[in-house]
Amino acid sequence: MMKVLHDSSGAQAWKSYTLGGKAANLLALKELGLNIPRWVLIPHEELVAALPSALWQDGNYETITAFISGYTFAPAWLDELVASWPPGTCWAVRSSAVDEDGSQHSFAGQFASQLFVDRAQLAAAISLVWQSAFSDRVFQYRKNNGLDTQQTGISIIVQEMVDAEVAGVAFGINPVDGDRQARVVNAVFGLGEGLVSGELDADLYVIKDQQIAVQLAQKTHQIVRSGSEAGGTQVVALAESQQRARTLSDAQVWAVVDLLDRCQAHYGRPQDLEFVWAQGQLYLVQARPVTNLHRLRDPAGAYILWDNSNIIESYPGVTTPLTFSFISQSYQSAYRLFCIFMGVSPRVIEAHADVFRNTLGLINGRVYYNLKTWYQMLAMLPGYSMNARFMEKMMGVKERFDIPADLHLSKGRAFLGVLLVLVKMYARFLSLPRRRKAFMALLETTITEYKRIPYAQKSAHELMELYRAFEKKLLQEWKAPLLNDFFAMIWFGLLQKACDKYGLNSSNPNIHNDLLCGSSDIISTQPIHRTIALATAVGQELECQSLFVSHDEATIWRQLSTAQAGPLHTLKKEIDRYLTDFGERCIGELKLESISYSQDPVRFIRILKSYVVKKITSAHTSGQVEEQLRSEAEKTWRAALWARPLRQWRFKRTLRLARELVSARENLRYERTRAFGIVRELFTHLGQRFFAEGILLDARDIFYLSQEEIFAYLEGRSIHPDLKGLVAMRRAAFEAYQALPPSSERFASYGPVYHANDFFSRDKEEPIITGDLKGIGCCPGRVRAKARVVLQPEGIQSLDGDILITSSTDPGWVTLFPSASGIIVERGSLLSHSAIVSREMGKPCIVSVTGLLRHIQTGDEIEMDGSTGHIKIINRAS
Repeated sequence: MMKVLHDSSGAQAWKSYTLGGKAANLLALKELGLNIPRWVLIPHEELVAALPSALWQDGNYETITAFISGYTFAPAWLDELVASWPPGTCWAVRSSAVDEDGSQHSFAGQFASQLFVDRAQLAAAISLVWQSAFSDRVFQYRKNNGLDTQQTGISIIVQEMVDAEVAGVAFGINPVDGDRQARVVNAVFGLGEGLVSGELDADLYVIKDQQIAVQLAQKTHQIVRSGSEAGGTQVVALAESQQRARTLSDAQVWAVVDLLDRCQAHYGRPQDLEFVWAQGQLYLVQARPVTNLHRLRDPAGAYILWDNSNIIESYPGVTTPLTFSFISQSYQSAYRLFCIFMGVSPRVIEAHADVFRNTLGLINGRVYYNLKTWYQMLAMLPGYSMNARFMEKMMGVKERFDIPADLHLSKGRAFLGVLLVLVKMYARFLSLPRRRKAFMALLETTITEYKRIPYAQKSAHELMELYRAFEKKLLQEWKAPLLNDFFAMIWFGLLQKACDKYGLNSSNPNIHNDLLCGSSDIISTQPIHRTIALATAVGQELECQSLFVSHDEATIWRQLSTAQAGPLHTLKKEIDRYLTDFGERCIGELKLESISYSQDPVRFIRILKSYVVKKITSAHTSGQVEEQLRSEAEKTWRAALWARPLRQWRFKRTLRLARELVSARENLRYERTRAFGIVRELFTHLGQRFFAEGILLDARDIFYLSQEEIFAYLEGRSIHPDLKGLVAMRRAAFEAYQALPPSSERFASYGPVYHANDFFSRDKEEPIITGDLKGIGCCPGRVRAKARVVLQPEGIQSLDGDILITSSTDPGWVTLFPSASGIIVERGSLLSHSAIVSREMGKPCIVSVTGLLRHIQTGDEIEMDGSTGHIKIINRAS
């Protein structure tokens, strides 16, 4: 006969048997001294032994079920099973599957349960529960949840049936919103089967902050013991007096909460309990971990708002650990300096060092701004306490965060702080041209020095020290660019405000943008001009043109490199000049893992070849568009203010300073690209040293390590010295990130950032109105055509007059521009690549269109106005 385990059996008796999740929990709860209805267990091993071995090994569900349905339980065995209970007892017969009631899969409702079973029906009830382990429903549940479909291990619980007056379920968290500070109890009159199945409405009790919030249901029925000889349950109507009555008193609710807390303290995680009240006693029927806790974020946890709407242009797509570790340190240093410039005391900066450490985040391998830290940096500024709303509006802050108490200043202290800052900032503004000049000289000297270093001859330790010296000498002296960015923001805002004040934007809402076009001193435009000039030169020499049209880029570079004289030699010298000046301005130029044109000139030859093939030369581009936009805007403001000499003087001064600062900002950003190029070279050669020594399997594996991990390995501080294993793990993770769709542009996280948060949530993004969209017009012209959404330019030969719709562009996209009738980009600015090239080609262009890729799809017929930035959807694709 099958052996049966009793809840009173000693611990040794249970050790050699598989209990299943439910029985294991009941045993643990019993040992805690909780009030559990008495029970016995038919172990999995005993049930398996009752099956013919061939049948069990075959694993056919239908034949096993057929055998169980015909299996005869010995009457003497059944009598022994229930011998310890008094006559008249009824039982619940329930499953305890091997992987049931786990933290990720509860199997709720998948297996059969039999209630109010008397001695006469006991054999049939056990058989039905046993058979349910081999049902199609359980098979599909396992399959749908990625579980082993051949895992059919089940033990069976026979437990004393308590004739419940009230039954319910209780959760150690709020299972709807994940609030870890709340407890939730649902209860019904009678048995709990109607509650679990959803057949009956239940009262809801939410317990938080020592308060009970009660939401009563309109209860019309309850499930009770059936009066028939067959046993079981029946649904009966509730008396009218009970229909709106509370199922649980406050005292009973607190007793259930105490059960929840005791179980959580034992298991170390929130529990999902089933309980009953009968004759004034609380019985615990079962406990299991709250399932899918890993998918429930904690709304009471630390709140962070993440946004990548701007930084994605600098760090598109997935960014490697080395780049992220490097820029995290750079941002930390830069914004500490910025706050010092703004008059924040060193004491406050040190007290909030964590704010500066966390300006950036890496979400699914993509770089995001942590807007909470930006808000806290704003709150450190002396003027914040005087006028928080004004400061938030000026800085573009749309969402408020809790500010640490020690950052709140009195009006008097804040006013004094603002006065001191204004004096300092005016002095810094006056000295800015001198600071910029000095910084540029330092940068030029430093980069020239580092470009002469024979990195291939340096050891790993020497390369590390070279990096540290470079960081100390240059990256930590980034004062001038920070100051310039700050003043550029102020004067650009003043220019826009002046255009509004004097009504200059009544006919052209983008006049403040047009006034900044055509600045010949902006270095951002030079790579495009120089590339077009090179393409023109190729087209004018038959030998060069033939080479570029007829051969691939590797062959082109090889022939150029071996030419000793003639047009090819001359062209090679011009390309070398370009690479010296702009070799770091490449696709993903601020990502250390990107291979620059200086490192691999063939990549630049590919771009130049595309210009030649597509005939993107001086004769086929409209280099006058920017000058025309600027000229028309100049005429507008002069005509509007011709009779107001004082206003003319003020406006002209504002325009001059805005142009100077914006031009300097773009030029300084290019210098940042050059500085990053030195860092790229240093770490690239470090990778080569590690590969040569067998530390890494590939030289480029260095980019899957953080800066600190690399240096710690060299200096003996490595926590994980197996860099090959670490890189393999990272590669797998980042390849998985590459396969994922991009996370949302803006989303919130609660509690631990990487636990249970939805990185694809759109609830924090700007709402998209149905109908027209709006962006920044960059190049005038009105076009009506079909939209073509393109995420990567590779493999697309022509757009055939469609309007190009994309997220952001870089130099690699230029091959598609000539065949597009217009260009619309979700990200970017007036000085982004797409804006500059579109003006060069005279293609209507709009950038910075929030939600563009969510709202427009390939085949939609749209109309765009490159002057106003308006986009109208005419017809949706079928």
